[in-house]
Amino acid sequence: MNVLLVEDEPRVADFIDRGLRAENHGVTVAGTGGEGVDLAKTGEFDVIVLDLMLPDMHGYDVCQRLRQEGDRTPILMLTAMDTLEDKIKGLKIGADDYLAKPFDFDELLVRLEALVRRSHNFAPTSNILQIADLVLDRDLLEVRRGGATIKLTAKELAILELLMSTPGKVFSRTRILNQVWGYSEDPLTNVVDVYIARLRRKIDTPGTEPLFETVRGHGYRLRPPA
Repeated sequence: MNVLLVEDEPRVADFIDRGLRAENHGVTVAGTGGEGVDLAKTGEFDVIVLDLMLPDMHGYDVCQRLRQEGDRTPILMLTAMDTLEDKIKGLKIGADDYLAKPFDFDELLVRLEALVRRSHNFAPTSNILQIADLVLDRDLLEVRRGGATIKLTAKELAILELLMSTPGKVFSRTRILNQVWGYSEDPLTNVVDVYIARLRRKIDTPGTEPLFETVRGHGYRLRPPA
């Protein structure tokens, strides 16, 4: 996704910029509201991250101006103002989501990805996913490894599809929870770890090359055998 970040605080802007680029997303940073409005007019962005306290104009005014001019790019407001009244005002003038500082980067990322999916009516580009001899057929909801069918539950299938969508990419527990269960936090403690363990037992069976990898402190990924 291509992100327009309207943020005047260099430390925060750099933190978000580096994090998104590490996830292979494009980022353009605007340090003022006016610059943000001008960049948004190019129509090149999938989502806008908008700070409220800007040096030249308030983030509410930026959002309102974009909506009045017909810009429907999803907007996530990012601010230290965390009262219910602030959130209601932001949403009423056209913001799509609202995240208070300080924030966890994984939560910011999954919120942005959710906004982009909704706005693009996301649909998979391929109905067949494959890593080595592991195949997932999205139409038939069928998983095979080495030609043998593997029976999975709906949640197991959803996790596997997510991991297979980008081989080698590490998915954090927060991202898996958000995209499979719809949670931004983990109220069920180790539910992701439990499901990953189940998938490992079913897919990385004795005699096969292990595909699942735990990246300590970060999450899980599927990696093809070397």
